[in-house]
Parts: sequence; structure tokens; C-alpha cells
Amino acid sequence: MEQSGRQAWIRRLRCIACVVALMTYWSEASAQTRYSVSEDVQEGSIVGNLAKDLGIDKATLKDREYRIVGSSMEPLFNLNKDDGVLYVSRKLDREEICERSDTCVINLKTVLENPLEIHYVAIEVLDVNDHSPVFQEKEKRLQIFESTLPGARFALSEATDADVGRNGVNTYRLSQNEHFSLAVHRAGERASAELVLQKALDREKQPVITMTLTAVDGGSPPKSGTSQIIINVLDINDNIPIFSETLYKTKIPENTPVGTTVIAVNATDADEGLNGEIVYSLRSKDQDRVLDIFEIDSQTGVVRVKGNIDFEERKAFEIRVEASDRGQPPMSAHCKVLVEVVDLNDNAPEITVTSLHNTVREDADVGTVVALVSVLDKDGGKNGEVQIHIKNEVPLKLETNYKNYYSLIVDGPMDREAVSNYNITIVATDRGAPPLSSTSVLSIHVSDVNDNAPRFPEPLINVYVSENSPVGEVIKTVTAADADVDQNSHVSYSFLQRSSDPLPLSTIVNINSETGDISRRMSDNDLKTHPLLVLVSDNGEPSLSATVINGGDTFTRTQTLPSSEKVRAS
Repeated sequence: MEQSGRQAWIRRLRCIACVVALMTYWSEASAQTRYSVSEDVQEGSIVGNLAKDLGIDKATLKDREYRIVGSSMEPLFNLNKDDGVLYVSRKLDREEICERSDTCVINLKTVLENPLEIHYVAIEVLDVNDHSPVFQEKEKRLQIFESTLPGARFALSEATDADVGRNGVNTYRLSQNEHFSLAVHRAGERASAELVLQKALDREKQPVITMTLTAVDGGSPPKSGTSQIIINVLDINDNIPIFSETLYKTKIPENTPVGTTVIAVNATDADEGLNGEIVYSLRSKDQDRVLDIFEIDSQTGVVRVKGNIDFEERKAFEIRVEASDRGQPPMSAHCKVLVEVVDLNDNAPEITVTSLHNTVREDADVGTVVALVSVLDKDGGKNGEVQIHIKNEVPLKLETNYKNYYSLIVDGPMDREAVSNYNITIVATDRGAPPLSSTSVLSIHVSDVNDNAPRFPEPLINVYVSENSPVGEVIKTVTAADADVDQNSHVSYSFLQRSSDPLPLSTIVNINSETGDISRRMSDNDLKTHPLLVLVSDNGEPSLSATVINGGDTFTRTQTLPSSEKVRAS
């Protein structure tokens, strides 16, 4: 029976050791799992089985608290803690999530506990053709002189489609008519259209021509939108303004001051008088903020900055400039100005610290993860490349997990008695010129372990007692100090009885275990000299102790305890 009890106790100790080993083992995955899902899937649709794809034991999932972390908005996806299945938690709208980005990827960070694992999941939301092309102008009016030669081209308003890629605007169609055809231009996945005059106009025969312009996307099945084109055929003023270039290109740095000249466009008109005078204006496409950012001098064609230019908000602008003459009716032409915004290093890195442990044991193993650190710089290129380091000397270091993601880990021994708290200053610096930096301070408290034994101020204490001193009187108080804290520093006192002692110590003296007060028990016919060995022990696990020798009355020499002599607690 006793043997089986001992074996059960040994098994329990082994289990405790396994738990401690698991708690001090941390792992973090840096690979990224990728899925794709169409934006039209139903709520509750399965995206993928993360547990299966990551090779995680399904039986341990519930205990390991598998979850998605780090999302501040209403979650689009949920993770079943029991089986590791990732599913859609609400209706996906790609256009709402990613606006007009060509690729819509949602990055998730998932966490497993016991041991800690972090897995990164990228979910691409695939576009479906759920939007039709839309014209900003439902009716486009053009005024064209009857003297206009065949081949003349007229810019038409572009349609926009909230969808992207092949689901965006793919082509344009023009309703059947006698005078005009349509020239469709493609640049990548974008399409624009120009009206081309095929047959000379005759105002006297047909002063107004009405056509329908249809924009068609590339979806399956395709969707479309229409705009009415109304041509007013005019007499006399038979020359339109002509730009020196149909496409102007320039670059300006972000944060360019208001009023700065961007570029000057130039158009000429072969007519004379009012019919040859040019007036410039800006025209904006759907959803552009061009008119808030730029302005043009109507007389000179100089384009200037009107609002704030921020590379992180927008990297390029397409400005549509219209040149109209003062004829009656006026004629107009259009050109495009492409403005590329040059990035400046105007954003300092942003540091995010996720603290896993505000308190770390002073005997923590090297490699123990204390916190997770991520850094983000909104600038592009080298201005957005960030280096990170710990400024002060501490027994911790940053270890790279994934691009711009780090773990703060224990890198050396810690001694609470020397340093009980570390204020860790993390510095992130980008590679801009000049570089910008930011700092984040993390406070880590070092918790105590029982690694200091109590200490007496002296190894030998001589006590002289008058033979007339009454029994029970305190003849000496011994005091020991322990550098640890809390119960690890709480000490208790006792005597060690040696086999060579002439009398039991309990018949001679008494010691208060809490205060260290030593009091006399025997009368004046005690022995003349009583060497006493005092033991002090703390309450730590395991308990640590120290001893001191007390001598009394005529004690004049140092008493030493032979190593071969056995002692016992009084």
C-alpha cells in the first residue's frame, strides 16, 4: 500500500514537471496560409479548415483557445475553436472592404495557446460582377461646327464600375447613326472612348443628333450602363482649340505648398477674335478629388496646387483639362495631365506592443517570449523600410518572426535583487533622409524566486549573562536578513541540538521562532558555558537556511561544529 502511494506521488510530480515544461515552451509560426473566397458567398460559408491545413491536432483545439486576434473592426471571419474551421461571419462586399484596389487581401493573425503559436492567414476576396458601369453624366452635350472635318475626335466622359479587373469597364458601344463612330482605347484593364466624326455635318439638314453611349463591363454575364449624347451642330466658328500635347506628364513631391505651379498646358485656336481666344478649365472624373487638389488659371493654362497632396493617400492624379474658345457657340478640346506624387519621409514608424507577460520570473529561461512587437511605416520605398532595436541595456532582445513582426524574448540571466523592474525602450527608425524615429517604452516587473538564504550579520555571537538573571529573561536577540521578498524572505529561528551537547537545549534556553529572542530557562546552577547553534530558515520553496553560534557566560573561544557530528533541531 505504501509502495503504491509512493508511485502515485512520483507520477503526480512528473505531470507537474510536464506542465511546467509546456508553460515555458513557446513557438511562433511565421508562414502564411492563403485562401480565396468570392464576395458573394453566404454568411457562414466555410473558407478553409485551418486546423487541417496547419496540421494541428483537432483533439487539442478546444483547450488551446484557437482564436483570431488583432482585429479592431467588426470581424468578417470567425474561427470555430472546436474544429479549426474558418468561416464567413457576415456578408462580404469587396468594394466596401478594399474600394478600388486590384487585389483585395485580408490578413488575419490567429493564436493558439499551450504552447503559444501564431499563424498568419491571408484571405483574398475575389470580385464578382455585382455592379454595372455608371456614367457621371447621364446626358452629354457636345457642340460641333458643321465645318468640322471627318476624322475629328471628341472626348467622352468615362464610365466607372465599382468592380475591378475584367469585371470593370471593358468596352463602349455607340448606337447606330449616320455621322459618328466610336474609338475605344484600352490601357491595361481600363477603357476610354472617343467620338469620331465619319461624315461631314450639315446643320441645315440635321441641327441636333442624339445617340446612346453604352459602357459594357467584362463580367459573365456582362453588365452595362448608358449615357445620352446630344450633338448640337453649329455654324461659323469652324476651328476647335488644339493642345500642344494630348498627354502631359509631371512629378511633384507630396506636401507641396498651396499655390505652387505644377505645369502649364497650352492650346491654340486657328480662328480669330473671340473665336480664337482660349479659356481653360478642369474636368473631373467620377470619385476623383482633382478639383479639391488642383486649380487652373483660365487665361494662362497654369495648373497650381490648391489642396493637400499626400503620397500615402494617393500616389498619382489624372487631371482632365478642357480648352474652350469664346466663339458662339464655343468649341472645346481636352487633354490629360498625369501628375505623379513623389514620396517624402513624412511619417514616423508606428510601434505596436502586445504584452504577453507584464511579470517575468527572475529565473526565466533564455528564449522565453515576453511580448510581441510590430512596426508600421506608411511611407513607401526606403522611407517605409524600418529598423528596430532596444535602446537600453537589458537582458532581453528582439527576434524577427515575420516581416515587421518581432518577439521580445529573454536573452540573459535576471536578478530581482539587483534589478526588480525593467523599462525597455524600443526604437524604430526608417531609412528616409533624414530618417524618422519613434519609441515605445514597455515596463517589465521581475518576480522573486527563493534564490537567497537568510544571513546573520556575524558568524559568531558572544552572550554574557549574569548568574543572577531571572529565568525567562531575554538574554539575546538574534536577527537574520533575507534578500528575497514576501514569503521567500519570512524567516523563523530554532536551535540545532548536537549529540555532544551536555544537556538538552530545551532545558537550558528557549528561542522565539518569530523574533529571535533567546531567553533563559535554567537557574544559576546551569553549566557555565553553553555553545548554541542557531538555525534560521525562510519560507520559500524549497526553504533556505543559515546558522550562527551563540556562546554564553564565560564563553571565550570560538565553538566549531565538527563535520562528522550530527545535529538535530531543538
